[in-house]
Amino acid sequence: MKRKAYAVGILAMALAGVAVVPSCYTRFAASRQNFEHYFRALDPAGSSLNPVERFVFSLVLARSDEAPERK
Repeated sequence: MKRKAYAVGILAMALAGVAVVPSCYTRFAASRQNFEHYFRALDPAGSSLNPVERFVFSLVLARSDEAPERK
């Protein structure tokens, strides 16, 4: 009987995990796309920004585009 309860519990946890993954993936993909956009947009800035600065500014700008999470 315990074996069935463990199997059902594991199955329920797996289904819950699968339900969460798509929303996390789409959020990650949108964030990555925003980062790439800003990283490329900052390239024409020339010698005024080094690659580390471009990376940091792109992260900050990409994060600022995200909508606040709904609760």
